[in-house]
Amino acid sequence: MPAAAETGGPEAGPRPVFRGRRRGRRPRAGLRALLRDRLSALAIDPAALPERIDPRALFDKPPREVRLEIGFGAGEHLAWQAARAPDVGFIGCEPYINGVASLLRHVEERGLSNIRVLADDARPFLPRLPDACLARLDILFPDPWPKRRHAARRIVQWETVAGFERLLRPGGELRLATDDPAYLRWMLERTTARPGLEWLAERPADWRARPPDWPPTRYEAKAVAAGRAPAFLRFRRAGVAPGAGSA
Repeated sequence: MPAAAETGGPEAGPRPVFRGRRRGRRPRAGLRALLRDRLSALAIDPAALPERIDPRALFDKPPREVRLEIGFGAGEHLAWQAARAPDVGFIGCEPYINGVASLLRHVEERGLSNIRVLADDARPFLPRLPDACLARLDILFPDPWPKRRHAARRIVQWETVAGFERLLRPGGELRLATDDPAYLRWMLERTTARPGLEWLAERPADWRARPPDWPPTRYEAKAVAAGRAPAFLRFRRAGVAPGAGSA
């Protein structure tokens, strides 16, 4: 999972340095073939794009809206969402190439055409997206970097949360999940401080239970099996959503 520099406040930090893994065990032959034959058709190459990137233009047919998932892991959540909403464009950011290969397997098996992949750290890419361009942004079970000296590597920081707020359209949603109590407190401190983000929880069950349109992932199952309780956080971008009528 990408890391981000923490400044102790909303001010912009230094240029991010990636600290996570890019490769694990060598993928099986079938997954290597998918990386070789399928990734190029779905891959986002920031170097080949203009400085300001229109995310809708990344798809063959302009989608109804665009959603983004940072650190999609094995890709099961992203693929489930894309299969459920074929008229929506999904961008997945994941620097771990084994996870990218797993997502490509889901794409192939489900015949998905509405996913684009940034096989890299998301943070240099995000500032190039225009304001209010995303309907949803998901970050599910990011690396908690539990050692105190590594906390600045967490993806959720004062400045990244400000960026998430900027990218979401009015009425858009930010979803975060973690099974680490310290990271949960960290996330809530930074998200609830943003004036444009409204936490949707009204009672403990609202963040202790996964919503119906939020499928389980293997990491969630691993956390539960280890006795850790996941938290599911949802925030709405303040303002009137596009197309919303007046009362």
